[in-house]
Amino acid sequence: MLDQRGQLLRAAVGFAGCSMPSYDRALHALRTWLDTWAGIWHVAVGMYRQGYDLQLTQYDERGWRATFYVTGMEHPPTSATGTGWERTPWRAVQSAAWEALRQASRDD
Repeated sequence: MLDQRGQLLRAAVGFAGCSMPSYDRALHALRTWLDTWAGIWHVAVGMYRQGYDLQLTQYDERGWRATFYVTGMEHPPTSATGTGWERTPWRAVQSAAWEALRQASRDD
């Protein structure tokens, strides 16, 4: 079950993934905040507080893969709860977080 911070995080990464026009000021501000290395840190810390670990891997020019696992020492491939493949690391992290948080909401 997501706490209040988890629900806010889900809303933030959900809106960041919207394909709204770039001139939308609220969406532009959200993307300016999240589409950075600091934004990755904010999402990773928020997900950690919800009980998830992040693995972020770069694959040459193919892009980035972000995977969130339930917090623990071992992470078998089948235990992934959210995965995102994107051209930028921040979009991969946002996509994976969105998938994991949506799954957590469905499980409640």
